[in-house]
Amino acid sequence: MFASSGYAVAKQRYANADLGARVEAASPHQLVAVLFEELLKHLDTLAAGLSANGTLTRVAAIQRKGRIATIILGLEASLDHQQGGEIAGGLAAIYREARRLVTAGTMQQDPKPIIQAREMIAEIAAAWGQIA
Repeated sequence: MFASSGYAVAKQRYANADLGARVEAASPHQLVAVLFEELLKHLDTLAAGLSANGTLTRVAAIQRKGRIATIILGLEASLDHQQGGEIAGGLAAIYREARRLVTAGTMQQDPKPIIQAREMIAEIAAAWGQIA
């Protein structure tokens, strides 16, 4: 039991250090890409944890939802409505809908809305990745 617990702690510390190093070396464009990566990872974990075979407790699901909401709010706050115009407004609406879906899925313990939110975010992340 201790060995697997120790491994999990070490793995999490490594992941945190890796993420920290990537953030420190990133350009603003790359920072947004990192946010998308982290967001998609957390959405996948939440959806899997709420599935029929999922092992995520209600408390853990709510914590994961909070992390997801924080990332989405960060993405929304980074929008430049002056220069982005309609595109920024459209992205803000998508981010709000994704937050709503994640909240609904978490409260209902249903992965379907979370998967829907993930699909929306993945499309934006893919488009962002195409920007050089």
